[in-house]
Amino acid sequence: MRREYGIFHRIDWVMVFLYLALVLFGWINIYAAVYDESQPSIFDLSQRYGKQMVWIAAALLLAIVTLAIDPKFFSQFAWLIYSGLIGVLILVIFIGRDISGARSWLHIGSVAIQPAEFAKMATALVVAKYLSKMDLNLKKVQTWMKATILILFPALLILLQRDMGSALVFLAFILVFYRFGMSGLVLIALVAMPVIGILALLINKLILIGILFAGAVFFYFMTQRKFRHLMIVLVIFLGSVGYVFSVDYAVNHILQPHQRERINVLIGKTSDLKGAGYNVNQSLIAIGSGQILGKGFLHGTQTKYNFVPEQSTDFIFCTVGEEWGFLGSIVLIVLYLILFIRILTVAERQRSKFCRVYGYSVASILFFHFAINIGMTLGLMPVIGIPLPFLSYGGSSLWAFTILLFIFIRQDAYRLELV
Repeated sequence: MRREYGIFHRIDWVMVFLYLALVLFGWINIYAAVYDESQPSIFDLSQRYGKQMVWIAAALLLAIVTLAIDPKFFSQFAWLIYSGLIGVLILVIFIGRDISGARSWLHIGSVAIQPAEFAKMATALVVAKYLSKMDLNLKKVQTWMKATILILFPALLILLQRDMGSALVFLAFILVFYRFGMSGLVLIALVAMPVIGILALLINKLILIGILFAGAVFFYFMTQRKFRHLMIVLVIFLGSVGYVFSVDYAVNHILQPHQRERINVLIGKTSDLKGAGYNVNQSLIAIGSGQILGKGFLHGTQTKYNFVPEQSTDFIFCTVGEEWGFLGSIVLIVLYLILFIRILTVAERQRSKFCRVYGYSVASILFFHFAINIGMTLGLMPVIGIPLPFLSYGGSSLWAFTILLFIFIRQDAYRLELV
């Protein structure tokens, strides 16, 4: 019989303290981003920083509740949790409300909830459940294709809600698949796709196809030159050609006009500093003006005069850059990197494959958000509207990230009992 301990017994305090540090720093920067001299109290519930305080209190309560749940619950009910979130995502398509062009929000009284944020946690659980089967081998195409369906299903439903940013986050699970046996060629192909897509928008398609053909010939002659290899190279080449010609259609007929403009600005086809490129340009000005030590807390002019739209949410990092400077930004990035490394280290010590896979899923999701969000503010990534974990304003993202992380902390506390 397993001995019962308190909910804080054997929990990883390093992850907990990093979580609390990031949440607190986020609250302070939300205060700076929307600071109102006429209402200076950080506890003012009429302002975003006051509301964020409520979200943080609720998140801490959710963390405690998560730590109180039997760790086996998450494995045993992974499919049920996943199915429930899929049902909610379908419901949102029909009864959700539009906010910023995306129908991805459910209103419960005066509170708006974004189920897509919680779908990442549910998908992490079900992927861990599926991959924890002992006889699975991700080197087999049928195995990782089935796993891919698990992440594509919620991603497609979120795309139907016109929330491309949240849908793209599900690509993070590819890193998990690679860690647990998927061929590196698949990972290379996924990295190559955006590169080929950008080239398809920038150069003549016949020239690009010629480059791909030369690459295919080179790759074939680098192999053993068997008929099977020839067929594989031929299929990949033909698929690449089809992809090249589909890029224009996708950009011009599937993406929203503002998304299309953002991509064109990112790749340098257009320069629209007053339109699609305005956010990024103002973000770069804010970050650059902070220089080494920053302008000081509540002294950021770009921040104070609201030059950067969405500065408390998607562009919270530019507030850090302006008021805390290069050093403050580096400290924040280091905190994130320590958290990612800690999660991966803890994941590797798990006896249960379910817990290990789930830990890698947590790290991949958080890292994807971190890299894309900061890349957006620096003009290195298209603006797709995803929050910076634990820092950006908003209840749904903070609650979802909190549950995602503390499920893993709970599992780790019982790693000796879970197999």
